[in-house]
Parts: sequence; C-alpha cells; structure tokens
Amino acid sequence: MTTFVNCDPRQQPPSPLAAIKARQQATWASGDFAVIGTTLQIVGEQLCEAADVRSLERVLDVAAGNGNATLAAARRFADVTSTDYVPALLERGRARAEAEGLAVRFQTADAEALPFDDAAFDVVLSTFGVMFAPDHDAAAREMARVCRPGGRIAMANWTPDGFIGTLFPVVARYAPPPAGLRPPSLWGTPAHVDALLGPARPESRTRCAPTCSATGRPRTSWTSSGSTRPHPPRVRRPRCRRAAGVRGRPAGVCRRVEPG
Repeated sequence: MTTFVNCDPRQQPPSPLAAIKARQQATWASGDFAVIGTTLQIVGEQLCEAADVRSLERVLDVAAGNGNATLAAARRFADVTSTDYVPALLERGRARAEAEGLAVRFQTADAEALPFDDAAFDVVLSTFGVMFAPDHDAAAREMARVCRPGGRIAMANWTPDGFIGTLFPVVARYAPPPAGLRPPSLWGTPAHVDALLGPARPESRTRCAPTCSATGRPRTSWTSSGSTRPHPPRVRRPRCRRAAGVRGRPAGVCRRVEPG
C-alpha cells in the first residue's frame, strides 16, 4: 500500500508559535490599548533621541502599536513607515499622525516576516513591540535584514527587574505560557540582545539609571552601540514617572548593523 504525505508547507498545520501569534492578535485587538500606549509617548521620544534619528532618514517602526516612536521620528522630519500586525492599532496611530499633520506611511506587517527589501531603512525602532513576538530569533533576524549596513536598530523593552517584568511571572502562574516560549522581558537584558543582534561594539556605552524612588528597582539601562556617524548617539536617562499605574521602566537598546 502506498501512503502519500502532503509536503506542501502551505498545507501543514500551524506551528505552536503561529497559534500563539493568532491569540496575541486577538488580544491586542480586543481592548483599547492605544489609551495605555499614549501614556508612554515619552519613551518614543527618548528612543529617537538615543538613536539619533535625523531628518530624511528612512525609519521603520516595528510593532508600532498606536505609534509612539512613529510620531517621535516623524516630528524629526524622518521618512517614517509604521507597522503592526493589528490594523486597529495602526488606525489609532494614523489618526494621531493626521491630527498633527505628520506624513507617515502605515502598513500592516508581521515583525517576524517584514514585507520590505533588504537594507531598506536607515533606522529600525520598536517600543514595547517586538519583544512580544513569539519567535525572538525571527524577529531579530528580520530587523537586522531590513536595516542597512551601518544603520541603527533601537528598542525600548521592559526589564525582568522592573514592575512589568515582575508582573509577567505572576500572570504566568494563572495563565501558563506554552512550553518553550521565551519571556518577553528577556529583551530587556543585554546578554539576550547580544545573542540576537550581536555583541555591542567596543566603543559603545552602557548606562544604568539609579533606582526609582517609587519602586526601589532599577529604572532603565540604555545601551548605545554606535551609529552611522563618528560618535555614538547621545544617551539620556529618562525620568521615572508613574503613568497609568505603570511604574517600572524599560531598557533601551541601540545597535549598529555592521556592513557585510
């Protein structure tokens, strides 16, 4: 007896990570997360400052949500493309951009399979977005692919020691994640980012802000790994503030994409 096996990958059942991603999309689309997102606008501004985003640079905001980093880059007169896999969040970003008269392209896109050519952007940004992609390696690989040699990849991520990072394990006790899924807060550790995007350059700088008086936990660690210009981008310590009950601070990472 002959058995025929369907080897067409398009007909294969979805992978566990694909199922997780589908549930994530439904979750992000079910509530008005843009209301929370606007309270974190300052992070987008600080990230663009750390990445030294400049006029006319081609900037991609990955997993942009309601567009905090998108708007910050557009205010610096960059050529900005804002992406997310939740169309409803992109529409909120579009409304914000139109209200300010900012020219921004909005496109639905998956962080793990970006629909752009290699080396299409000078700067790739993400604020609390890419860190939630189920496949960390694929997301990092895609960001590096679309960023030109000598460009910058800059992210703001929650740290394991911050308020949000300590909240993840609490949630996991009541809603355990699938086996093998790595926690998003790993993106807030230099070692994990180095493993995904390559180690920091020798001339790079890492600064850790002092502890927050409200929580006693580290506020932020910004890592700058050079830029397209002779000097690394300026790195500023964000102020600790309590917004919408979110007291922990993120870790910022800026990586230069090496030529070749």
